[in-house]
Amino acid sequence: MTKAFENIRVADFSQVLAGPFATQQLALLGAEVIKVEVRGTGDQARGMLADGEFLEKRMGPLFMSVNAGKRSMTLDLKHERAKEIVHRLVKDSDVFIQNFKAGVVDRLGFGYEAIKAINPSIVYCSISGYGQEGPKAGAAAYDSAIQAATGMTSTTGFPENGPTRIGFTVVDMTTGITAAFAIASALHRRQVTGEGQFLDVAMVDSALTQLGPLVSNYLNAGTAPGLNGNSSITGLASAEQFKTKEGYVLLAVLLDNQVKALFEVLGRPELATDPRYATDAARKENYDSLRAELDQLFLTDTAANWVPKLAAAGAPASEILTVPQAVVQPQMAHRNVLLDLPPPQGLKERVRTVGAGFQSPVDTPGADLPPPGIGEHTDEVLAQLGYDADAIAALRAENVV
Repeated sequence: MTKAFENIRVADFSQVLAGPFATQQLALLGAEVIKVEVRGTGDQARGMLADGEFLEKRMGPLFMSVNAGKRSMTLDLKHERAKEIVHRLVKDSDVFIQNFKAGVVDRLGFGYEAIKAINPSIVYCSISGYGQEGPKAGAAAYDSAIQAATGMTSTTGFPENGPTRIGFTVVDMTTGITAAFAIASALHRRQVTGEGQFLDVAMVDSALTQLGPLVSNYLNAGTAPGLNGNSSITGLASAEQFKTKEGYVLLAVLLDNQVKALFEVLGRPELATDPRYATDAARKENYDSLRAELDQLFLTDTAANWVPKLAAAGAPASEILTVPQAVVQPQMAHRNVLLDLPPPQGLKERVRTVGAGFQSPVDTPGADLPPPGIGEHTDEVLAQLGYDADAIAALRAENVV
């Protein structure tokens, strides 16, 4: 069955995480993604989180997590003959995406105006830390730095220990999703108007959108967020993390009926009618005493026992799982969110990585191609662009590809 982007070609000049994650989303929905990598070394991410065979073959787990379903060609963008190849590639592409620092791609001759001159209907997506204009345009940016610059870090951690970064690349990944959505929107607009457009996707913007409720609370109510540790932003003790006899339980119990169910499961139904805990306002006012009650009650059994009881009663809760525990949950297998791909170039074993965050009975996201080796498809792509065997050999001899 035809996938949503099956007739779309993406010229992908991005590397590391945000850009490649964006183009992987398109690839999982059928887009032909041609990944253009630096001649010799390839994407920087190939060596990240890599050791042993993964490092030797330049096929690091971080790289594999965002490059399924793509083909790779290498190109020295500083070489004069590279422009001819890019010209041919862009002429028949629908999307051009890059995440060079602001200004770099223009100096190379592949800025929006130059690409638009070749293909007026192209959707050109530029990903950067702080955007293409403004006081910090052109500044280098990494996930943790953007976390700090947007206030995200200031909301994470315990008061006694100070701010801490979030334990995964949340800004990179959200920026990738933002870019994929922007590209999809622009492609839809082009279908209606026939016009391409320039997309300026900034990591700082994507990070700030994640802080939306906290930012709104400050801008409109004057309440600035602080370090709450494991406490919920709701201010409710019934929406926090608790240590049990074995493991931890995280509650998301907010409504009166959920609180009543919680007290019943914990064996203290009378707490629901206790004036201190009978209403949302009362529970906030008596946070400390309720927290103390819950702390003691959860210690009487294990997380593995508490969670199914709470779920059955309608009190939202989850055991806090490790990544190894989470990926083997039956629900994960049922959702098919993990891709099982053929061995990438240089590796002997099949690889598994994360796919798209949704399913559809019409065109479920998926990939047949594993993450590509460095330049694995260079000759194939050049032939597709009209170069014959002699021309390809000449490009190789001149170190263009």
